[in-house]
This record gives sequence, C-alpha cells and structure tokens, in this order.
Amino acid sequence: MPSAPPAGEPAPEDGALPGAALEELGATSFGIYLHVPFCTVRCGYCDFNTYTAEELGNGVSRATYADSAIAELRLAREVLGEVDLPVETVFVGGGTPTLLAPEDLGAVLRAVDDTFGLAPGAEVTTEANPDSVDAASLARLREAGYDRISFGMQSAVPHVLATLDRTHDPDRVPDVVAAARSAGFDQVSLDLIHGTPGESLADWSRSLEAALACEPDHVSAYSLIVEEGTALGRRVDRGEVPAPDEDDQADKYLLADEALSAAGLEWYEVSNWARDEDARCRHNLAYWTGGHWWGIGPGAHSHVGGVRWWNVKHPAAYAGRLAAGRSPALGREVLDAPTRHVERVLLEVRLRDGLPPDVLTATERAVVPELVQRGLVEPEAWRASGRVRLTRDGRLLADLVVRELLG
Repeated sequence: MPSAPPAGEPAPEDGALPGAALEELGATSFGIYLHVPFCTVRCGYCDFNTYTAEELGNGVSRATYADSAIAELRLAREVLGEVDLPVETVFVGGGTPTLLAPEDLGAVLRAVDDTFGLAPGAEVTTEANPDSVDAASLARLREAGYDRISFGMQSAVPHVLATLDRTHDPDRVPDVVAAARSAGFDQVSLDLIHGTPGESLADWSRSLEAALACEPDHVSAYSLIVEEGTALGRRVDRGEVPAPDEDDQADKYLLADEALSAAGLEWYEVSNWARDEDARCRHNLAYWTGGHWWGIGPGAHSHVGGVRWWNVKHPAAYAGRLAAGRSPALGREVLDAPTRHVERVLLEVRLRDGLPPDVLTATERAVVPELVQRGLVEPEAWRASGRVRLTRDGRLLADLVVRELLG
C-alpha cells in the first residue's frame, strides 16, 4: 500500500457505504486484500505503508495483528449486509506477510471463510521474501489453505539488490521455489524490478535467466519508479546515483518480453506474464477490471461499487479504532461516472484482452485509427471486433495511448 493516501472526504465512523454502492455487489467478483505492514528492514525504493520494529515502537505487536484483521473482517460483513458474497480471491501483501506466523495467516483465512465463505476454487495468495520462509513454514502455509505464492526476487545480481537495499541472498530463490513446489503450492510467481541505478542490460538478462531457471508459473516485471521521500529518492536527489533512464527501461522491457515469451509465458497485462490462463493472477485482474474488494489492515485501500476508501496508516491507530468498535477507514472518494470511465480506460487498455468495443465514446473511438496507423494498437483486433488491443510498441507507450484516447 502506498504511504501517502489520496485527498478525499472523511469516512463515516461506522464505515457505512452509500446504498447505490451496495446495490452493485454481486454483479462482479469480490476479493479480500490483507495488508501486513511489518518488515525487518526498509528497502530504499519502497513507498509502501510498512514499519520495522524500531519504527513501530511499543504498543504494537505482530502477535495480535491477526486479531485486529479478523475484527475488520467482521466489520466488513456488517457494512456489506446479508448479500451472498463468496470470496473469489484473497491476496496477502505487505510489507513482508510471512513475518507473521503461518498459523496467524491461516487464522485470517479461516475467518474469511467463516465470515463470507470462500468460493469453490478460490485463489489464495501470499507474498513472501525469499529469506522469510523455509521448507517448514511453506508447508504450514500450504496446510493453512494458501495455494499461490509470490516471491519478491527483484534481481539475481548482488550489487543491484544492494542498491535496492534488498537483503536476501539471490542464490536462495531457487531453493524456496523448490520448497514451495514440494509443499504443494499450485502457482509460484516471481517479482522482478528493472531499471535500478547501475543495472546493466547484462545484469537484467542474468536476472531473467535466473528467474526462468526456476520455471515459475507467473512473472511480474516492473520498471523501477523512484518515489519522493524514499531513501533511494534522496540518493538520486543528491546525485549519488543516476535516475532511471526511460530508454534503458524500454530496452529492458523488450528483453523481458522476448525472454519470457520464448520460455512460454504470455503477457496478459503490460507488466505481467503467465504460463497459461489459469496462472494469471485473478486478484489483480479484479483490480484492473473494476471488481469489488475489501482491504484489511493499516493503510489498506478498498473499492465497492464506485466508492474507494483507505484506512488509517499506523498499526496502533488501526488496532485502537477496531478495539473501540470504530471503522479504521480514514477517508474515501465516491467516484462519479466520468471518473469511473477514465479509470476503466486507463486500466483495461493495459490488458491483453484490451478494451471491449462498447467502452469508448464515439469521440474516443475516432482516435483509434490513427493509433493503429502509428503501430500502437493491433489492426486485426480493431478491424475484426472494434477491440483496442495494444501492440508491443503500444505497451511501451501505454500512458500515451490513454492520453490520446481520453483527449
């Protein structure tokens, strides 16, 4: 979860949602996101709402975190009413979720099932740092019901990891992937970052080769964004390391797409590749296609029926509100129809399936032929069905395509 919440209106003390938002429940998927804000160290590039033990201070304990999360789940059930809402996806992110005991993560998952019910075949994911798990803890996580795991590999090159302040040994990644397979996880994903200051094209190629040697089901490869206020951002501002170069990042994206495609992983979102359709992250697809989800935890964001809200950031404030019977929600936005349209175009154009023909207005559709001519939109999909699907060049310039479409 990003550390800075957006501007918005205050959220109601009881977390109540407008009736119009509740009426949309059941029309699309419903998921649960659990944010675990704990880390052993703070990575230099990270802008998420995370805390080390030193930053937390007294009064906040990992041992009681699952209880607070379960209390928010019960609040969610009260706010959403009696509508049947089987949970299709659960995603635990952070922070480092696996700093919590597998039994605690299992307790939250059981509470999701007890409170809402898990849909048959629900996707249940946790993120993990390679140095935060071992064969025994992975087996306990699988026994608790987690069937998909996403490891924060980021790079296979020690000096790149050092620039990012990542502390794990890159040689450990194949071991934990193998342990996850042995534990019975259905899907294993690896997260990579390209464009770190000092990372050469050969370094990036080495990371891709190391990732593919693990035979993952899914790979996310994101270009580094230097966020204001982070340790890395301050180093860039002081001139200690160079800012990421857009041309370099484009070259690395193309190399990733070529290597991952050659290994049998197809892109399904601009920065995500999967071995087959079943390996696509269904939880993230719900984000990108306007699904409903409730975000549990400090700083977590939620969305139901065009209402987006976010929780207080600090774990102590979060736990205190729930203990007092209050919603932890700090602020919210009620999205109007034009805003929801913009967000749909912004997100769905990044998907392999592209924008369906009925999404764009007549004015927006009039722009598409020029985008086809410029090689940014696939001509076959546009002519055959009116669908806006990005070419590889279009993926590199996805933000430009959105600006052109929306005027």
